[in-house]
Amino acid sequence: MNARVLDGEIITTRLDDVRAYEGVRTRRIFAFILDYCIVALLTIPFAILVFFLGILTLGLGWMLFSVLVPVVAILYIWNTLGSADQATTGMKMMGIRLDRLDGTRIDGLTAVVHSVLFWAGNVILTPLILLVTLFSDRKRTLHDLLLGTVVSRSGR
Repeated sequence: MNARVLDGEIITTRLDDVRAYEGVRTRRIFAFILDYCIVALLTIPFAILVFFLGILTLGLGWMLFSVLVPVVAILYIWNTLGSADQATTGMKMMGIRLDRLDGTRIDGLTAVVHSVLFWAGNVILTPLILLVTLFSDRKRTLHDLLLGTVVSRSGR
């Protein structure tokens, strides 16, 4: 799937190397925890801003608190996972990145859809998200399978 034919010779990519998936499942879990903490910290200044906006609008601005965390998380995902690094800050710290199987770059919209499918999958099928990685090729989760993506080690 990741192999290309060039002058009759098969050229493989880094995604075909099994070493690119060693320890990915554990690294993904720790990256998620780190990113969760980062989103929580990023939410604080926006919450302060919404608080003062609520005072100025006589309480109407405080309705933004209901969507504050999802909006901050989506903006974070769009700007980090959808960047040229194809990894959130937590993923970079853990040495992993998100790749498409067709070799194209992850854009912001795909990054957000990937994250939304992850959260929707956790709400509906909590144990299956990680169980799928035990039986799928390249330790892919359910939302990876749906989007044609894979998480791999960035240094390999």
